[in-house]
Amino acid sequence: MKILVVGSGGREHALVWRLARAGHQLVCAPGNPGIARDAECLPIAVDAIDGLVTAAADRGVDLIVVGPEAPLVAGLADRARDRGIAVFGPGADGARLEGSKAFSKRFFRDCGIRTAEFFECSTVAEADEAIDRIGALGDGVVVKADGLAAGKGVTVCDTADEARAAARACLEGGAFGDAGRRVVIEQRLRGRELSLMAITDGHRYVLLEQAEDHKAALDGDRGPNTGGMGAVSPAGWATPELLDRARRDIFDPTLAGLRAAGIDYRGVLYAGLMVDAGGVPWILEYNCRFGDPETQPLMLRLRSDLGQWLYGAATGALPAGDLAWDPRAAVCVILASRGYPQSSEAGVPITGADAFVDDEDVVVFHAGTRERDGRLETAGGRVLGVTALGADVAAARARAYSAVDRIRFDGMHFRRDIGARGASPGRPA
Repeated sequence: MKILVVGSGGREHALVWRLARAGHQLVCAPGNPGIARDAECLPIAVDAIDGLVTAAADRGVDLIVVGPEAPLVAGLADRARDRGIAVFGPGADGARLEGSKAFSKRFFRDCGIRTAEFFECSTVAEADEAIDRIGALGDGVVVKADGLAAGKGVTVCDTADEARAAARACLEGGAFGDAGRRVVIEQRLRGRELSLMAITDGHRYVLLEQAEDHKAALDGDRGPNTGGMGAVSPAGWATPELLDRARRDIFDPTLAGLRAAGIDYRGVLYAGLMVDAGGVPWILEYNCRFGDPETQPLMLRLRSDLGQWLYGAATGALPAGDLAWDPRAAVCVILASRGYPQSSEAGVPITGADAFVDDEDVVVFHAGTRERDGRLETAGGRVLGVTALGADVAAARARAYSAVDRIRFDGMHFRRDIGARGASPGRPA
């Protein structure tokens, strides 16, 4: 099958890597130096909707797999389907689950899906009132920019003053541009975070293995939120009973609600959950694409032909049965450039990233990289995702950090506790 993967990050590299190992012919736009080992890379930006659809049609692509959320929100899937091309990814109506925090919170409420108390606010005065009301619940306040903010639009606040400052930064300070012109003020939940992703054809779905993301920039879940500094799969603490409850309480009513709204959702439903002390899952948010960096360890563990499952979902005919997984664990450690998440450095030379090209159990997924004059260098905040398999999480973690030690670039920083037992009890959100 000929597949176009849209995107240029570590998630897209992981998808391309797994699809290539099933023998599919791959094109990627725009791609990165790591992706270029397995796919033809086209210099087309992810927001060039017409260019992407035209390229897919001209090359006789059987399936488009959309990595990032922005082109989905912009309607890439709709445009491609209008041209008769199968797309793994929801149309613009379904992508609102990620594209608007306010829309998704209303959807949760209307579908009876357990979520934190919330208010939508468009002015500082409204936000101040909401912060007072949420603060009275006693658990703290979370301020969320309504629109897409590259995973950085959420501020977890310990005090009302912090929450007011965060809301003001969005509504008056333009902290997230148009994405922050409206905010959601919600109750802070406490527990342990769990990422659960499902592939759906709009009627049926299959859950991927569990993964646990590490959002905070610093060890011990300290510092600002990021797009993700590492991930572990499986999340060994997630019991079968918890997964059954997530299906029943989260995914089943979500699909029913989408169908009731007339939304034909074909793609990933990625639920960010908070599991409370009683083992009850609450939904924090939905994403309409694969998680990054959770996809990296998941793709190392996946043994099924991913392309057949994605094509089945895209064409409304999800295969029967379940996905097959390597029983081993996988750990991904993100190497970030100086200043991330507030800023990043480009053009810094990278050494050691190619040392594992022939090792199927250690894969260095490229994210913010580029080649210039034959030299690999940084080109973004999250630069590489060093991902390893092991007999258990401890073994995978040891192998991943051993590989990290062989990679160098000036300003490189990373968390040292990804996969450490007890190191990530869950960041409140």
